[in-house]
Amino acid sequence: MKGHYFKHMPNIIDKINTLKKAKNAIILAHCYQPVEIDEVADYVGDSLYLSQVASRTDADIIVFAGVYFMAQTAKLLSPDKKVLLPQIEAGCRMADMLSYRQLKEFLAQHPSLPTVCYVNSTAEVKAECDICCTSSNAEKIVKSLGKSKVLFVPDTYLGKWVEKQLGNVEVITYPGFCPTHLQIRPQDIENARKKYPNALVLAHPECHMSVSSIADFVGATSGIMNFVAKSKNKEFIIATEQGVVDRLKRDYPNKTIIPIKNNIICPNMKMTSPEDILHVLETEENEIIVDEEIAKRAVNCLNRMLEVSK
Repeated sequence: MKGHYFKHMPNIIDKINTLKKAKNAIILAHCYQPVEIDEVADYVGDSLYLSQVASRTDADIIVFAGVYFMAQTAKLLSPDKKVLLPQIEAGCRMADMLSYRQLKEFLAQHPSLPTVCYVNSTAEVKAECDICCTSSNAEKIVKSLGKSKVLFVPDTYLGKWVEKQLGNVEVITYPGFCPTHLQIRPQDIENARKKYPNALVLAHPECHMSVSSIADFVGATSGIMNFVAKSKNKEFIIATEQGVVDRLKRDYPNKTIIPIKNNIICPNMKMTSPEDILHVLETEENEIIVDEEIAKRAVNCLNRMLEVSK
């Protein structure tokens, strides 16, 4: 598959760049995307970084190489822009675990508590929550509320990881999770350490607590990548999605980057191809539309996060 893309990439890159210029468009790509997407992306990063870019862009069109909630978030932050999702079927299995009805039931069980929602959620969910967070800033966001008890949706493992870091806040979590990260088990880390005794284990906080509790470093996508960049260590076991592994191998050829397993792949994140990006730029199909009333409330949740994250 990768060879197929690179074989045709020069022609596709030229076409995409011509259309971007003609239509005043930018392409945002998440780090879990196929690595060849970086060849045409204007900005590559984690959810917080891309949210910040979306909130301040002067482009007329945003093409979001990612999954549905990401493109929806970009639309909430840039309502006057046209936001296009190259693969309209690219969803998020974690976000799908929490519907509007399920959220209302969860909130009713815990009345009067402030609610933090992970960015991996729908606009309908964001509209009912007090403040949003990403894995990069979740600890900071929960702490900013100044409460001894908060609700956290939909990722139970990120929420409990935050609770452990803060120590003085009870974080009541909805039982959602990332199926991709949950494939990583403590035994995988033990096996990897036996094989690579000099390597540091870097894990994402979406992993099960039994995994994050024994990692050498726990951080969001950007945190893991920055750790590798700055560390004097030469070997790293990466316990997160394959896209991070691919970019680290490309960017740090003098360091040994070891995937915790070879199947830690988000199928939705891998749906997008350069051809898909070219197609939506040509046709302007797959535009993201959010109900106006929902958008008004959901954007408050996002803006509060961006304010705290400044």
